[in-house]
Amino acid sequence: MEPKYILFCFIAYTIMLFFVTWLTSRKANNDSYYVGNKSSRWYIVAYGMIGASLSGVTFMSVPGLVGTQQFTYLGIVAGFLVGYTVIATILLPLYYRLNLTSIYAYLNQRFGFWSYKTGAFYFLLSRIVGASFRMFLVVNVLQVFVFDHWGIPFGLVVAVFITLIVLYTFEGGVKTIIWTDTLQTTFMLLGVVFSIYFISKELGLGLGDIFSKIQAAGYTRIIETDWHSKNFFLKQFLSGAFISIVMTGLDQEMMQKNISCRNLKEAQKNMFVFSGILVVVNLLFLTLGAVLYMYASSKNIPVPAKTDNLFPIIAFNYLSPLAGLIFMVGLVSAAYPSADGALTALTTSFCVDFLGFKDKSKLDEKQKKKVRYMVHIGFATTLLIVIMIFRALNNEAVINAIYTAAGYTYGPLLGLFTFGLFTKFAVHDRYVWIVALLSPTLCFILSTYSETLFNGYKFGFELLILNGFLTFVGLWILRKK
Repeated sequence: MEPKYILFCFIAYTIMLFFVTWLTSRKANNDSYYVGNKSSRWYIVAYGMIGASLSGVTFMSVPGLVGTQQFTYLGIVAGFLVGYTVIATILLPLYYRLNLTSIYAYLNQRFGFWSYKTGAFYFLLSRIVGASFRMFLVVNVLQVFVFDHWGIPFGLVVAVFITLIVLYTFEGGVKTIIWTDTLQTTFMLLGVVFSIYFISKELGLGLGDIFSKIQAAGYTRIIETDWHSKNFFLKQFLSGAFISIVMTGLDQEMMQKNISCRNLKEAQKNMFVFSGILVVVNLLFLTLGAVLYMYASSKNIPVPAKTDNLFPIIAFNYLSPLAGLIFMVGLVSAAYPSADGALTALTTSFCVDFLGFKDKSKLDEKQKKKVRYMVHIGFATTLLIVIMIFRALNNEAVINAIYTAAGYTYGPLLGLFTFGLFTKFAVHDRYVWIVALLSPTLCFILSTYSETLFNGYKFGFELLILNGFLTFVGLWILRKK
């Protein structure tokens, strides 16, 4: 793999992104930025959301899981279907009925000022940490396997990526991201499909033989029956349902694209089609993981301790230069959606939820756009700083702990929305933020000592459910008679 070819592919891909940006951001205004003028085609949104929901973490991590967990990840994917049904039938009708730009404005109408700000704050916190971490993982792989060979410093690589993202989201916002996500989804999927093809060819397998060989190798186990295990099927299924509800249905970044559809019916179509495509795509990623491990075994390639690196190691060091380039393009296409939608959603939430752009009329549209530009650049700078902090820590255990901690922030959102939707009680709004702090703190303590307290039980993703339940209980205590 000659560096000039890698650089050429990166530049060509970026030029395509900016061409799409030019087409979609002409005559864009603030409404275009926030909700795409509510004119997005549902099938374009559905397809593009695949790349946005998977990102670079899935691109490397899901194939790496197969070595130890086989196909048990499909338990989570099955739960996704339940969660997306809840989003389509309960949350989307609510958002459209209230004509929301920021979904957290619902908390203001339902409970009051402090609940509203608490929900928006938790979104900002979780999205900054989560988006920074996902982008760090992808760019770090590119740094180690590509840019280190040229002596380009990590900080410069990150700065270039974020600058490019700022430039193509600056004007069009959601209106642009709907289409750039489509481009990025296409290249990510092509990267997976062609990688399966190239590895299967190296193994001497036809496409029709792949699944039978994977099954014979013992990688297709889906159901884990040991209830102590983090991969226990029921835990995975329930976790998948609630993860999809909070990380899609209660997440401004994902819902901002859904509420850009022309009407509720089209947004619901988008959600159902998206969920079906996602099942197929995750099955592709798991299939890729199985053939990666089969290839490593046949070539006596040692599996790295950090299994996320198995895919790039094989793609760059053992396969043909063409296969390596395809992996690189797929990874770059995964790097962009790690931050573009997050940057737009962070800007939207801050402008609407904290600066009150939808409520105050003191600023005209031109002034609001100027402030929006400043906020956009401010969050881009914040992402850059957080990514550099991750790099400075250079400790996977600490970084994973920070990323896991970001997951705790969705629990209070789950509790707030559940209490608002399924009860008719008002609450003492001024104390809600205290409940939102205590619930994740208590969950962290229970998770840390769960094996001692609960006879060897280990919490997995279902900790999110407990977090939401504790928030619900706290709100019940704060209810007004």
